[in-house]
Amino acid sequence: MPLTWGESRALALTFLKRHANDAKGGAQAFLADFFRLFGASTAGAMDAAARRERGAHYTSEENILALINPLFMDSLREEFSEVKHAPNALRSFHDRVASLRFLDPACGCGNFLIIAYRELRQLEAEIVKALYGSEPDLTPLLKVNAGQFYGIEIDALPCHVAEAGMWIIEHLMNIEAAKLFGQHRVAFPSERGAKIVQANALRMDWGEVIPKAELNYIIGNPPFGGARVMTASQKADMLAVWGDVRGVGNLDYVTGWYRKAAEMMSGTKIRTAFVSTNSVSQGEQPAIIWRPLFERGVEIDFARRSFKWSNEAKGSAAVHCVIIGFSAAEGFPKPKAIYDGEIMTAARNINPYLVDAPNVLIESRTKPLCDVPEMGMGNQPIDDGNYLFTKDEMEEFIRVEPRSERWFRPWLGADEFINGYRRYCLWLGDCPPSELKEMPEVMKRVDAVRAFRLASRRASTRKLADTPTRFQTENMPGTNYLLIPCTSSDRRAYIPIGFVPPEVMASNATLIIPGATLYHFGVLASSVHMAWVRAVCGRLGMGYRYSKDIVYNNFPWPWPWPWPWPAPNQKSKANIERLAQQVLDARASPAQLEQEHMAHEKLDAEVAAAYGIGGEAEAKVVARLMEMYASYISTKPAKYSI
Repeated sequence: MPLTWGESRALALTFLKRHANDAKGGAQAFLADFFRLFGASTAGAMDAAARRERGAHYTSEENILALINPLFMDSLREEFSEVKHAPNALRSFHDRVASLRFLDPACGCGNFLIIAYRELRQLEAEIVKALYGSEPDLTPLLKVNAGQFYGIEIDALPCHVAEAGMWIIEHLMNIEAAKLFGQHRVAFPSERGAKIVQANALRMDWGEVIPKAELNYIIGNPPFGGARVMTASQKADMLAVWGDVRGVGNLDYVTGWYRKAAEMMSGTKIRTAFVSTNSVSQGEQPAIIWRPLFERGVEIDFARRSFKWSNEAKGSAAVHCVIIGFSAAEGFPKPKAIYDGEIMTAARNINPYLVDAPNVLIESRTKPLCDVPEMGMGNQPIDDGNYLFTKDEMEEFIRVEPRSERWFRPWLGADEFINGYRRYCLWLGDCPPSELKEMPEVMKRVDAVRAFRLASRRASTRKLADTPTRFQTENMPGTNYLLIPCTSSDRRAYIPIGFVPPEVMASNATLIIPGATLYHFGVLASSVHMAWVRAVCGRLGMGYRYSKDIVYNNFPWPWPWPWPWPAPNQKSKANIERLAQQVLDARASPAQLEQEHMAHEKLDAEVAAAYGIGGEAEAKVVARLMEMYASYISTKPAKYSI
């Protein structure tokens, strides 16, 4: 049962008794204990289904600082350093710090608000000390207060915890100020509490919590819910927020807060930063999210690229996240920055894929950008496993039904291809009905497939029951074809890609390119293509989710391109084909790993040279590819065969 306000206040007093007079711990010890009990346990107390439904994921202090520092604390500290020896400017700066207003529209237990308040109070202590030195009892000069902070939270318990947490941290910061400035008696704060509103943030006007003219920063970690796991009410929330924007059904729940923040920022210098799942910067979502935001004059100010989520909550979220800071174009005069692990890089522009490149929007495309062979999905049986066999299962089936042997074909999915084993498929699409009737064990499988399809809720699947020996998707080239697993690990430098003979059937867990040549293999197996993959493909955790319509069909091949891109060079193309063959040959070498690594290095250099680049960091490679993409879609030159 949710705690009443009185119960949450009683818990707050327990924390005060534990930490208020702790000479060594103080506010920092409180925060660790408070977040462990309230922040982590409130999220952890939910079972996995409830946590997924709510998107309730507790944010650690480390992740909060990674957001608020580049959003406002770094610039405030920098400004303090510039004015600390100029009393009049410092007083004006102090007044401005005390006037800042913060909103967390998905505040949960108030973690962001509490940490932000603590950081402001610590900065204020330095300001007061710089202005007045070591004079006793300077606490009356402190101006920063909890009333500068606002939150919206849908559940009652976290609202109470956030209110209690802000009340406690203010009192504890007062105690620390008293110790620092010589005051011996500290009164509890009573009137200037944070304003936490219990409401559905996607269904209300945030201006009802704080007028936009008074607000400076929007911060937080909105719910993560994926597009395919949202509840009916959450889907209705998204439609209410995004309206008739095309593709809204493919957006994660968190993106609703991006749209609401953009509305709140319109016509102001409000700045926003959210922690989000990394899916918002990959695959098809960026184009859907950012087109309407760009139309409102919004741009990205800073970004922390994908990092692994970690916190103390029981059963904590197994997700990977990004941090994106954004504002109206005129609201951020400082240089932009991209954070990747411990490395910060200044950027000219940060696009929706969180790279320093033009604001291109890579949308789903049914045909390749260049004149290259088309990619398709492998075969999708919809058979409830009745046509798929391990080697032992196939051999036993053939022993019982000998005439079935000629209808078996090797079967490759992503896992089989990557890990070097095979399964087998009983392919009956070409089997004459008269022969089928003479194989009773085979007919049992056919009847089982028919029954499985008839039981489906989907009308299209039930229709397939009329032709139970055929697959829903059939893609069986008559010659060698190139196979790419749909999903693979990011621990590999290259997605495993290879040629497969026509007798092998590829599953729908793979993508295939009939008619691909050594040249196409060479480019796709290169570090240049992998840079494109890492920038734009969807992810499964941190693993790659390769797609035809986003990754392959939008990939800008090295030639031919209109000026200023490289002109066709048949010698370079021949070199790529030769080096591609060396990569394939190395895979059969006794010293496979060493040989393949050396072959890839040579291939990578040749492909990079075909793009007119060489030795650049991956971010610059991606920028070049996106410039080429933007050039192509703007000029739309005639296609050339490659």
